[in-house]
Amino acid sequence: MSEATWKRRFRAPVVMFPTWARDNPDRLLYLSNAGGKFEVYAWDERTGGKRQVTDRSEGTGYRVSSQLDPRGEWIWWFDDEKGNELGRWVREPWSGGPRETMAPQLPPSYSGRIAIHSDPAVADGFAVIGRSRSHEGTTVYVVADGDTPRRIYAHEQSAFISGLSRDGTLVALFHSEHGDSRNRVLRVIDLDGACVAELSHGAGHGISPAGGWSPVVGDARYLAVHDREDLERPLIFDARTGASTEIRLDLPGETFADWYPDARSLLVGHDHRGRTELYRYDLATAKLERQKTEPGTIGAARVRPDGKVWYMLDRSSEPAAVREVGAGVVLAGSDAPTGVAYRDDDVDGVHVFVAEPRKPGPHPTYFFVHGGPEASDRDSFSPTVQAWVDHGFAVVCVNYRGSSGYGKAWRDAIVGRPGLTELEDIARVHDWAVATKLADPQRTVLGGGSWGGYLTLLGLGTQPERWALGIGIVPIGDYIPAYEDEMEPLKKYDAALFGGTPSEVPERYRVANPITYVERVRAPMLLLVGQNDPRCPSRSVDVYRDRLRALGKPYEEYRYDAGHGSLVVDERIKQVAMEIAFVATHLGTPPPQA
Repeated sequence: MSEATWKRRFRAPVVMFPTWARDNPDRLLYLSNAGGKFEVYAWDERTGGKRQVTDRSEGTGYRVSSQLDPRGEWIWWFDDEKGNELGRWVREPWSGGPRETMAPQLPPSYSGRIAIHSDPAVADGFAVIGRSRSHEGTTVYVVADGDTPRRIYAHEQSAFISGLSRDGTLVALFHSEHGDSRNRVLRVIDLDGACVAELSHGAGHGISPAGGWSPVVGDARYLAVHDREDLERPLIFDARTGASTEIRLDLPGETFADWYPDARSLLVGHDHRGRTELYRYDLATAKLERQKTEPGTIGAARVRPDGKVWYMLDRSSEPAAVREVGAGVVLAGSDAPTGVAYRDDDVDGVHVFVAEPRKPGPHPTYFFVHGGPEASDRDSFSPTVQAWVDHGFAVVCVNYRGSSGYGKAWRDAIVGRPGLTELEDIARVHDWAVATKLADPQRTVLGGGSWGGYLTLLGLGTQPERWALGIGIVPIGDYIPAYEDEMEPLKKYDAALFGGTPSEVPERYRVANPITYVERVRAPMLLLVGQNDPRCPSRSVDVYRDRLRALGKPYEEYRYDAGHGSLVVDERIKQVAMEIAFVATHLGTPPPQA
């Protein structure tokens, strides 16, 4: 007897967008769950050979990337403990062989990214490694074989590195020394840590990585994006002269960019209302030429050294695949059962996606809230969403204020008042879903993961009359212990979002804290908690759960030995089945199909 369709969608192998060795682009790395959990895979495009590089019980690759050195001789990947994101970089030969932990003298840390340089005159080159640890802030080290790691940057605020120049002499560093990690400054430093150039657009505006350093030898230009005029747009910063050139584009949405190999043109990705287009932009003529791609979301796109454009196309009804402009699929998992396509609506200025069963409403409805908060729901395939539709639910995904993709003003609208602002938008969408007879008002469920889990617990307490049930996936229950225990970069992010630390602005944290409203909770809830989670630490849920228990509030919880979500397919299926069964018990909806 075959498994239910919803389970087969989870089991169908998924591939993520690959990276390649700059000087040997036939050698690539990508993440896949083909073996039952996400691991790093090596792919020799010339021969077609693929091999699994990592094999850890909890999977590999959450939040941190693997990387090849420019010559493709070494595979680097980040080794943490059970998903806690506190670890070290490991290196092994391309063809396999002994692994070595890099910079073992340094204690485990959270990754501040890595940049690797190969030089034929130096046996194995060197790497620049960014790190962060509690009470230490951010440090950056140069690591070379046989040498003691050499520190070239340190600051109590959050920062990360974003690549080495083509000649290996300059490092791009995005920092928040001014105290606002949501709006970073671009600094270029040399290998001794001296500042070569810096670019800032002033308070309240940030610079973010895009295509990085020019691929041309001797060219010290860096490609980034800025938000000075609300929508993100590319800019080119010349580290030698300090001059920046902003790319003007007559497009309604936000953009990202990459270099073409001769650095005379840019690949521009244009995101608008959860879908993406690609263009080629000529720097000399300012001509914008649309590239032929299929409708949907493009989660990543880059130009290969031979000028070919690869992109990851994703759409709600079918799994993602890596494609080449003009040539079709170049890398994909196996076929998964298709699902329903999303439709999108605008609710008083709030953009929503809806997945709906093929029968008349009103339906039991799951308001599946995205995390971030600086993320967004897009026209992309989700086995989780399709599983709920298979069980008779409409699913509503809300791009509330705070979401990315709708301009800086929309993204910044939650600053100083997070949580409650997003829930105002979710409430308006809830009213709309009931009024249009999409949703059965007696069977609406609020749920989500990470920031979505935080909003779920906060919403169950501040909007108790709206929700029949809640599903908090890796949530925050009490924001104070969450802040105390979370990884160091997130402390800086929270301080920027709230306008200070809990000791500096206690009232802002109090009104945005789920535990403040726990006595008002009416709906039963399910809590799913990763015991090693450094982003939404488990102790915050411990405190919240104990308060629920003391008040006699109905809840169920499930704890698992991983970090901020599981990379293991069987575990994901187990959790979604648990969620569907929980709702079925309380609302009489179909139990999980076997």
